[in-house]
Amino acid sequence: MTTTQAIVLGILQGLGEFLPISSSGHLIVVPWLLGWPDSGLAFDVALHLGTLAAVLFAFAGDWVRLVTSAVRCALRGRPFAEPEARLLWLLALACVPGAVAGLLLNEWAETVFRSPLLVAVTMAVMGAVLYSADRRASPTGPPAEQITLRDALIVGCAQALALVPGVSRSGATISAGLFLRYRREEAARFSFLLATPITFGAALVKVPSLLHTADLSVVMPGMIAAAVFGFLAIRGLLAYVRVHTYLPFVIYRFAFAALVVAVLIARR
Repeated sequence: MTTTQAIVLGILQGLGEFLPISSSGHLIVVPWLLGWPDSGLAFDVALHLGTLAAVLFAFAGDWVRLVTSAVRCALRGRPFAEPEARLLWLLALACVPGAVAGLLLNEWAETVFRSPLLVAVTMAVMGAVLYSADRRASPTGPPAEQITLRDALIVGCAQALALVPGVSRSGATISAGLFLRYRREEAARFSFLLATPITFGAALVKVPSLLHTADLSVVMPGMIAAAVFGFLAIRGLLAYVRVHTYLPFVIYRFAFAALVVAVLIARR
């Protein structure tokens, strides 16, 4: 892999991780379309370190409030007394389904799931799901701090589905939030907060092996690109959905799926 290829993949990771268009699907399909070598799941996870930095920077104030509140409430012996503290615990709980799915399906994620045809199917299916969910979005829904235990578990289970490329972690969790009648911006905000612990956990598992085998002079530019464009995607999406729908992303998913199918047919 060249440095240019790593940067391009980093840009795709940064945009695709937070826009509901599937970063993993793009990291599989784009190299396949361009004839580049498959970067492998470990490199994909390394790029997640860049998006982890982006979401930590974008929500630094939120995380400080959540952790401070949780510590304060724990010292008082009332861990759920404040909305911020309660949200932190619910975020941790919502990560459990994704962590379990990752452990159980890790081998499939590295082999069977890395298929352009599978990506095309899941891109189209989740495009339809996102469209349906977006039509149910509530303009007066509650903020993320008021999410219930049931809703947090539902969004967490949706996040677990993102192990399949093309589903999109943000697309699945945002769709779940919209189906549950949260505002578009709040569904995205909870999705982005939820990305932090699950991405950190995946990085702890995969990145150490990458550091022993990869050329860091190639990997690092990709990670930096992922961080920069991830931050831009977060800020851009939160601003956009305050006054617009997710329809452009639905159209993009259908178009991307159609492109993959057309290439598969042409190459046969």
